[in-house]
Amino acid sequence: EARVEAGCKSDPVWGAYRTMARAWAAHSKVRYEGATGGVLTALGIHALRTGRVDFVLHVGADPDRPMRSRWVISETPESVRANTASRYGPTAPLAGLAAALERGQPFALIAKPCDLGAVHSLASTDPRVDELCAVRLALVCGGQSRLTKSTAVLDEFGLDETEVALFRYRGHGNPGATVVETKAGERFTKTYPELWEDESGWDIETRCKFCPDALGEAADVASADIWPGGAPTGEDEGFNGIIVRTEVGEELVAAAVRAGELVVADEITARQFDDFQPHQVRKKEALAARFQGLADAGVAPIETRGLRIADLGRRLDGERYEQQRAGARRRADHL
Repeated sequence: EARVEAGCKSDPVWGAYRTMARAWAAHSKVRYEGATGGVLTALGIHALRTGRVDFVLHVGADPDRPMRSRWVISETPESVRANTASRYGPTAPLAGLAAALERGQPFALIAKPCDLGAVHSLASTDPRVDELCAVRLALVCGGQSRLTKSTAVLDEFGLDETEVALFRYRGHGNPGATVVETKAGERFTKTYPELWEDESGWDIETRCKFCPDALGEAADVASADIWPGGAPTGEDEGFNGIIVRTEVGEELVAAAVRAGELVVADEITARQFDDFQPHQVRKKEALAARFQGLADAGVAPIETRGLRIADLGRRLDGERYEQQRAGARRRADHL
């Protein structure tokens, strides 16, 4: 379900928003270490430093198994920074939601769009959510890769997971390399294009193929990569595209800019976002056909509210609609 406030603009693909703009963390280390431009890290740090929240619920590398991720409660800016940048593979920030709510303190949540959608739904039955989850930040998500995507990297380097001391998926540049360091002091790297250039090898969870909201429509602020054409052509300083969706998000971004923690530059149009994230547009347009394919296979349909799935589905010509429908049915038959 989309979380829509009065007074917002709306786009058929990108949903409700107040502003869209290019942005990055003002502090060079936050920008360098974070994925892309470090915007979500900068906003989390600002909310914490100014007392808007008492802690941040997010994810970071598991110190005992650094290829994997675990939920983290960060009470200091240093902890937020220590858990910055993308964590590909399975992540479950909401595994820590009960613990966060039980604290009875205002907090920020940095998570995937599906996580924030679940939190938005929970708010209808648990009043603590809107009372305590004061800031909701999302990354625009390309889908959650399976752990096998990560183990394939280790296999390529001839490593066992028990040997790994560090597994950094992104960051330390934009997009930054995937870096694996071993307990014995060895270091292995793959560039971002080497890791992701073959879409057939992304190994994305099946449920992500049917995700009705990968764009953070339940967030206060959603942050995205903004590479023209949808892929990087090299390294740069790091620039995020932000979609500010709520009054809370608008106030947070403005306050972070005034505090010198965030830089917001030129506005971005929805059609520019289409170019930066073409796979998101294709998926959003295909969802109605995919949902019909699930129904054809006897799988209960996915109910959505405010996400414009049917309207976007009408953009597909008959041939493409049937391709997406048939593909979804084949997937469902193998569940």
